[in-house]
Amino acid sequence: MARHKIFTFSLGLSLSLAPAWADEGMWTFDNFPTKAVSRAYGVDVTAQWLDDVRAAAVRIPGCSASFVSKDGLVLTNHHCVVDCVQDLSTAEADYVQEGFLARSRDEEKICPGSTAEVLTAITDVTGRIKDATKDTPIADLARVRGALNAEIEKEFCADDPSKFRCQVVSLYRGGQYRLYRYRRYTEVKLAFAPELSAAFFGGDPDNFNFPRFALDSAFLRVYDDGKPVSIAKPLKWTDRPVGEGEPIFVVGNPGSTARLQTVAQLETQRDWGLQIGQLTRSELRGRLLQFATQSPENARIAADAIFGLENGFKGAYGRHRALLDPAFMAKKRAEEAELRARVAADPTLAAEIGDPWAEIEKAQAASIDRFLLNSFSGGAGGLFGYAATLQRAAVERAKPNADRLPEWAESRLPFIARGVLTDRPIYPALEELQLAFSLSKMREYLGADHPWVKKMLGRESPEGLAKRVVSETKLADPAIRKQLWEGGAVALAAASDPMIDLAARLDEELRALRKENEALVAGPVTAAAERIAKARFAVYGDSVYPDATFTLRISYGAVKGWTYQGRTIEPFTRFAGLYDRATGADPFKIHPRWEAAKDKIDPSTLFNFTTTNDIIGGNSGSPAVTKDREVVGAAFDGNIHSLGGDYGYDGAINRTVIVSTAAITEALRKVYGAQWLVDELLPPAERTEAGR
Repeated sequence: MARHKIFTFSLGLSLSLAPAWADEGMWTFDNFPTKAVSRAYGVDVTAQWLDDVRAAAVRIPGCSASFVSKDGLVLTNHHCVVDCVQDLSTAEADYVQEGFLARSRDEEKICPGSTAEVLTAITDVTGRIKDATKDTPIADLARVRGALNAEIEKEFCADDPSKFRCQVVSLYRGGQYRLYRYRRYTEVKLAFAPELSAAFFGGDPDNFNFPRFALDSAFLRVYDDGKPVSIAKPLKWTDRPVGEGEPIFVVGNPGSTARLQTVAQLETQRDWGLQIGQLTRSELRGRLLQFATQSPENARIAADAIFGLENGFKGAYGRHRALLDPAFMAKKRAEEAELRARVAADPTLAAEIGDPWAEIEKAQAASIDRFLLNSFSGGAGGLFGYAATLQRAAVERAKPNADRLPEWAESRLPFIARGVLTDRPIYPALEELQLAFSLSKMREYLGADHPWVKKMLGRESPEGLAKRVVSETKLADPAIRKQLWEGGAVALAAASDPMIDLAARLDEELRALRKENEALVAGPVTAAAERIAKARFAVYGDSVYPDATFTLRISYGAVKGWTYQGRTIEPFTRFAGLYDRATGADPFKIHPRWEAAKDKIDPSTLFNFTTTNDIIGGNSGSPAVTKDREVVGAAFDGNIHSLGGDYGYDGAINRTVIVSTAAITEALRKVYGAQWLVDELLPPAERTEAGR
């Protein structure tokens, strides 16, 4: 067995080859470019600073967050907790539209199914994985590696799998493998969330644009064994405004980037994935908007889904826009050509690497053939998701751990179970709409005579089938789901539940498709990408950062605006601008409580600001941190140019948009009357003159 190198968080490796833009990079904590930061901003990032910031960073489902008090109070974005807010709402108490504020810790409400994770260790397992898979046939590579990952994860979390989560992460497209170990908390409560009109002021027109006037913030509290967790070194809350040019660090979990993908892979995204995805988002958004007009209750229950679709649509628009830009693609081709030329110039390296770019290009043709099957092979909505999970669980849990699909490894079962068994509200009308839409798209894109379509629909229409199975299923009851989870295949067969039957129809087909995909696409691409990573290391060393993987990263930058097409955008907005922008009509309508507070609020208070930090989706809620470990805001957006950040970074125009702690403090105090939270965040002795 290969020896493991465990990275303590005192490592801060220097950057030997600066990227094209000084502030580019979502850096891992075990390879942070301290010398580059010192050269660029005169800031000395110490090992202790990195340790303290890492310990205060929090990962929540789909987003990032940070500890900002010693009693487990967590800052994140409103849009990161809106699912919780929606789940806690009722027709009588709509917290999405009216906001939520606990007046004490006793009034904080549990967020169904939510978790909070803190990274505690990183272990290098590259040698172990590569040694164990070096002779594995390409067709079996994904399966074998998945089983090995599950074995490693179980080994490193064997001491207490209920409180720790272990995750093997592939970096540099298979060039390195790291085991990330997290302390996991499952008791997360909501303390404060503003109303949607404040958190998302400006709505879709302002989304991914600037100036912004959005209070996109919220507070959670993390508990352990019924008590708030004790945090030794939370980030230091401040109500002071940042200054232009001030160095800023953004610490969070960027979801996924494709900056190391080949040109052939980017072209597949451009010509297939993004286009078809946008078509379906557009149509589903239209159906949901029509649904929302039918009653106030429909509007309430569809609000979260509409928000997610609109946000996803605009994000995909920005990514597609980047790939359609001839100059951007020319740059990607030039970068690839340079690396290939450097490989060709070294006969030994060339013989070892071969032509992995051609292998990936060949695999893209096979991936396109399977794209529609992968995209339109299942239903939508929570009920179908429960059914598909229960069906897959019954099959996988009956196998030895080593023979399971990677995501069904023993170490991951507690987290899957929590998702299935958590009690969340189910809205049948919304479920019916989403499932019918997904089935109709499956028929439209695959054709009425496709075997999958016939197997799923039989002689029913998408709408008729959705109506029947939603009305007859019992999966809305968490007690039923618990019985089926514990009872396995025998319980599923005895249940005679139409939603489970629908999921079962597709499971065998999806398994066959997955096996075929691993042989023709995933396996060849993984093997080829590893050789490209080897070539990249040989040419550039480890002085470049890996693609994002929804693991903890840190980026550096500064408060700065930008100039585009002759227009200069300043990096700051202030409260006065909110009232100037408010028209009284959605999405520029403010809640009456903001109207009532207008004369109390300091109009010069910093609201939102922009920085050059390199972020992507998943960074939502990331703390913006100063050299003194002050938290000065939470990243909640990027400008429209930053959406191409999936594929590359342009320091001239890519910007992160941040809601300032000055704005949050001012709103808590003067709009929401949440002085008890202000006192926890900012004891009187630590307040600025403006905040006294």
